[in-house]
Amino acid sequence: TCFCLVCVLIFCFFCTAYKQYLKQTRYKRTKVFSAFFLHDWTLAALAPPLLLVAMVTGQQSSSSLEEEDRYGTLARLLMYRRKYFTPTEVSAHSAPDDLWVSFLGKVCDVTALISQYKGDVLLLPIIRCAGKDISHWFDPETKDVLTYVDPVTTCVRYYTPTGRFLHVPPAGPRSDWSTDFVQPWWRDRRYQVGWLTVKTRWIRIVNTLTSQEQRLEVCSEETLAEILQRYMRHNAHASSYTWKYAGAVLDMSWTLSQNGVPDQDQDLERLRLDRDLHTPAILLYFNDDLTEG
Repeated sequence: TCFCLVCVLIFCFFCTAYKQYLKQTRYKRTKVFSAFFLHDWTLAALAPPLLLVAMVTGQQSSSSLEEEDRYGTLARLLMYRRKYFTPTEVSAHSAPDDLWVSFLGKVCDVTALISQYKGDVLLLPIIRCAGKDISHWFDPETKDVLTYVDPVTTCVRYYTPTGRFLHVPPAGPRSDWSTDFVQPWWRDRRYQVGWLTVKTRWIRIVNTLTSQEQRLEVCSEETLAEILQRYMRHNAHASSYTWKYAGAVLDMSWTLSQNGVPDQDQDLERLRLDRDLHTPAILLYFNDDLTEG
């Protein structure tokens, strides 16, 4: 509502300013604009409808906000968060018709690229690394393919020990080298679908109502709301539960670490303890409300 009112005030100020401008320039502008802006009744006629629209919009916004629950709001906020993937999820896309790769923390779906250049021999290194991380192909600082100085020609060349791949120029002049692309595929943001997690975590989600337990591999950067989306395939009514750890209600907009769920993998490895036997458990308590499912 406040935003709409501010817009109305700005519009009125603009009309008044333009009116003064026309007076100073002796109405050299078109007659339509002059006739429209020079009369005070124009502002008086426009202000009430705009204020009415602002009030109706504000009422609709407030009523809709009251109907929103915390999980629905968080679900909409997920659209503005970066999507993280685990290496296991990336490795599942290893077919020529569904090919993902990760490099320098990015996850790219290059299926369209494979289809566009189908049959090109330069696709072989990419196809062989389908579903894998190829960060060793690139320089972390330049975000480009690794280079080296050729000892024979003393020229800088691209370093591709696994074989030259698509969009990498040849070592010397060639007539069959095509440069009909705007930018190389590893710089094209159209292929990026998300980010590779820095570290994965295993958690146990225990449903106290049914005593069912699920182990999930999640990304350390994910919030509880995003983890809830992963868990939805096991329980479609997961939003109807209160999530707790160590007796404390968890904030669904925070990550596991922010909620005080420790990551003890390094300590367990140092003590040579089985990580599967010491996986943190998140308890779900039913709210007796299926409307959120």
